[in-house]
Amino acid sequence: SGYFCPSPSQLLLRRGPWRSFSSQSDGEARVARVLRERFPRASAIRVVDISGGCGAMYEIHVESEEFREKRPVQQHQMVNE
Repeated sequence: SGYFCPSPSQLLLRRGPWRSFSSQSDGEARVARVLRERFPRASAIRVVDISGGCGAMYEIHVESEEFREKRPVQQHQMVNE
C-alpha cells in the first residue's frame, strides 16, 4: 500500500485496508468539510477512517482540476497544507 495518483486531476492517498460504510464518522465529516473548503471546485472528495474508527489514519481521495500538471508530491502538499 502507499500513495497512488490515478490521473493528473485526481489525488488518492491510501494506507491500509478499505472499508465502506454508508455514513461518515465525525472525524471523516470534519476532514471532508475542511477539504471542501480548501478545494471548492473539486468534483469528488472522499474521506474514510481506515484506523478502525479511532481517527488516527484516513484514506483521502480528492479529484480537482487544481491538481492538473502538478507532481504527486505537490498534490500531496496541497492537501496537507
